[in-house]
Amino acid sequence: MEIKTITASDTWQIRHEVMWPEQPFEFVQMEEDNFGLHYGAFEDDKLVSIVSCFISGEEMQFRKLATLIEYQGRGIASELLNHILNSAREKQLKKVWCNARAEKKQFYEKFGMEDTGEVFTKAGQEYVIMQVVF
Repeated sequence: MEIKTITASDTWQIRHEVMWPEQPFEFVQMEEDNFGLHYGAFEDDKLVSIVSCFISGEEMQFRKLATLIEYQGRGIASELLNHILNSAREKQLKKVWCNARAEKKQFYEKFGMEDTGEVFTKAGQEYVIMQVVF
């Protein structure tokens, strides 16, 4: 597996297929994408997992961490998350956070992320804000 910087448009197909298949394709195209850093994990030159990061001041939010269904359970998203957490440390950021789907909360806790207690619903999906402070 190899992790590389990718373009925002490279993320859209996986975002749509994995996270929001019932929504129109345009639903996964965020206006903020032009200002983000986007990373992809590749297996045999195939893009199989993506994440988008947005830095503001001394903190970074990551969004849309997704892995193609047939590649899930292999630790690929974990490698991608470790990559962005290490990148945040290298950039000397103070905090990394995300809006995690509530059912994925335990996944993020394995990386030292904590539940902030803030919960919200978007498009019928419940989210919890998770963070790690360095």
